[in-house]
Amino acid sequence: MTPTLVRQHSSHAGTTPRVDLRARARDWSEIQERMLVPLYEAVYERLDVGGGTRVLGLGCGSGLALLMAASRGAAVTGVDSRFPERLDLARRRLLPGTPEGHGTADTHARADAVRVVEGAPRDAADPSLPAFTLVTAFEPIECLAGDSDGLAELLAQATPLAGRGAAVVLAGWGPPERCATTSVLRVATKLADPLRSAGSWRPALRDDLEEVAQRAGLGPDGSGRVACPFGYADTDSAVRGLLSTGLFDAAIAATDQEQVDKELAEALHPHQRPDGTVWMPNVFRYLIARTP
Repeated sequence: MTPTLVRQHSSHAGTTPRVDLRARARDWSEIQERMLVPLYEAVYERLDVGGGTRVLGLGCGSGLALLMAASRGAAVTGVDSRFPERLDLARRRLLPGTPEGHGTADTHARADAVRVVEGAPRDAADPSLPAFTLVTAFEPIECLAGDSDGLAELLAQATPLAGRGAAVVLAGWGPPERCATTSVLRVATKLADPLRSAGSWRPALRDDLEEVAQRAGLGPDGSGRVACPFGYADTDSAVRGLLSTGLFDAAIAATDQEQVDKELAEALHPHQRPDGTVWMPNVFRYLIARTP
């Protein structure tokens, strides 16, 4: 189902409603994160990720994309500063036996193969290790106001850690008319007013990824589109999965949880199949850029 859906504004910021952050992280990991697996697979296949690849995953969340790269033989480092609850889950996946709650999960024996770092990309710097050959920002932008600015800041810190000509992969939503989830995401905008500027959904713009790459001093080197349908066992799972993205937090703050749940369920109704499952075809874009 998926690794990373939309760029989120952390519930730790104080401007979003109170939620059970551990339950949110579990919903993300168990329901929503897997939806972008086809995107990860397409990128890794195109770039021939395997032994000899050193991956820096920005906004790694609960680590599914890194786990997939590691299974191909890559050395992986995940960085995330916004969601410590998700990062705890990443440690369990990538570093079995690591005590929960440490700011940086790393063992000396595996330092060159798997690292999970809580903090900014610069916190992943280690002069004793080779430069990264691949930087991924798989959490799709083009959903929240200002999300491209946040990604540009991450890239500014990350690209100096990569080798010359290293691949940098950015991801975003495809055209709204090719994403069935667009109609559901509009609930976030409708309910968030007048708090729209606080992090509500916006339609994807055609050149968002290219503009971010240009601002980061990266040279485009190819792109692609991948079908990533969102499939859920039932409406309740769909609501929980979508809420776990954080995209609806501004709407909850402007109204209340019950109202958002109700309108989300109504928006999902057209996508419900006779057997009760929910299915929404989507297309995502990725851009491959290169460090100078």
